[in-house]
Amino acid sequence: MKILICNDDGYQASGIIALYEALKDIADVEVVAPEQNNSAKSNALTLHSPMYVQTAANGFRYINGTPADCVHIALTGLLGYRPDLVVSGINNGANMGDDTIYSGTVGAAMEGYLFGIPSIAFSQTEKGWAHIDVAGRRARDLVQQLMPSLEKIAEGAQPTLAPWLLNVNIPNLPDAQLQGYKVCRLGRRHAAERVITQTSPRGETMYWIGGAGAAKEEGEGTDFFATRHGFVSITPLQVDLTDHERLPYWAQTAAQLSQAVRSGAVAEPAQAAA
Repeated sequence: MKILICNDDGYQASGIIALYEALKDIADVEVVAPEQNNSAKSNALTLHSPMYVQTAANGFRYINGTPADCVHIALTGLLGYRPDLVVSGINNGANMGDDTIYSGTVGAAMEGYLFGIPSIAFSQTEKGWAHIDVAGRRARDLVQQLMPSLEKIAEGAQPTLAPWLLNVNIPNLPDAQLQGYKVCRLGRRHAAERVITQTSPRGETMYWIGGAGAAKEEGEGTDFFATRHGFVSITPLQVDLTDHERLPYWAQTAAQLSQAVRSGAVAEPAQAAA
């Protein structure tokens, strides 16, 4: 079993080291991660500046790019093989609800998913790395549980299973207080807090993005609820952003607009200018 590990906190972060240590004895593991912290970079790719691959003393490779850059470069030439699983994390803080849209941790895993490889994003629910060794073990337990299906996918025996993308959040708790694993949907957050303004030494106004909003939809069945009750939350994600429920409404609107244009009820730009 070959696993590619990435993150968004940088190759020196405690979370990625814990994840590597947890997985290295059960699989052939390689790390390709950002050189610096790239939190909230989502799926961004670097297109207008060169990137370089460096190797740290511990064998981790790091790139002066985004999390998605790291996975993309790894899968399109750096590794020289196709891994069976892409794992991202363990992130320093939660990626629940709306966080998943902005998360570089999820973005790295999603890049693997877009290449057709099963992928998992792991996060701790609180910042500070408390009980990170426990989080590493819980991540390993999940990967081990999935290995039989990953092997079947690699062999082509169950192509309908691949790819899949899981978002996993682990409470910062000791083993004795952690409950089991719970599959749940994403909750929702309130809008982000107000932007923070400061004055630079030159008298210019500086802006800092405010903190994430508090949980808004956090009832039973959500990732917020599960982790608050000591469970490791597992949420399967998809990339299709199509609003399928409202497709008929917008199809009708488009048809009405097309008819109006053909009948002359809506003037073409040249006619409107005249």
